[in-house]
Amino acid sequence: MLGLRRGRYTARVAESDDDLRRAQELRFLSFVAGSGAAPGADRAAGRDADAFDTLCTHVLVEETRSGALVCCFRLLPLQSGGDIGRSYSAQYYNLSALEAFDGPMVEMGRFCIHPDWKDPDILRVAWGAMTGFVDRAGVEMLFGCSSFHGTKAETYLDAFALLKEAHLAPKRWLPRVKAPNVFRFAQRLRQRRPDMRQAMLAMPPLLRTYLMMGGWVSDHAVVDRDLNTLHVFTGLEIRAIPPARARLLRAASG
Repeated sequence: MLGLRRGRYTARVAESDDDLRRAQELRFLSFVAGSGAAPGADRAAGRDADAFDTLCTHVLVEETRSGALVCCFRLLPLQSGGDIGRSYSAQYYNLSALEAFDGPMVEMGRFCIHPDWKDPDILRVAWGAMTGFVDRAGVEMLFGCSSFHGTKAETYLDAFALLKEAHLAPKRWLPRVKAPNVFRFAQRLRQRRPDMRQAMLAMPPLLRTYLMMGGWVSDHAVVDRDLNTLHVFTGLEIRAIPPARARLLRAASG
């Protein structure tokens, strides 16, 4: 059973319907309320919920003293790439290339931090919890969708140019286009050189962490008007994490 306490924060697996409700309410606050995302009938009660919730393990990060929920995410373990069609990401990307991946995988989704909490230790505790899960389950690839707020690609051209320059998926795993509305940044920005400072300022914190560990992305972003985001498929092969970074993650998870 996943459980981690570091400093002010505790990470644990959701154990009840009330835990899941709290996670869905935080997701609503993070992804829907005031974001321009479509309210939708399933969000009428102030929750962000979908059919994948019943399939996933949900992880909560709480402020230990108050019990306040400050971060949550969900995990969908898969035996191998042959199961990747069951993932949330497969709705938006053609992942047929990854069907050949022969090790255990886990999809991380709906990652969010409460907008009123700015402590960087929250992200560290979340990644420590994730590392513990990956190690115990023998996971060989972590993947998911990493989101940019809003659907205007022009806001993030330097970030997309940096992804094109240095972080595209290996050809053997490269996701192909499936969604009807995408921004093909690798093609559209092939002549653009990124301003590194602007690129990193615009990069979402979750994606920035993936990249620091050796993660890679699709060559296009999906325009997701349901959540009012642009997102890229993101993969991380566990064996490719730099040794120094892996040691830090395992120290945080122990």
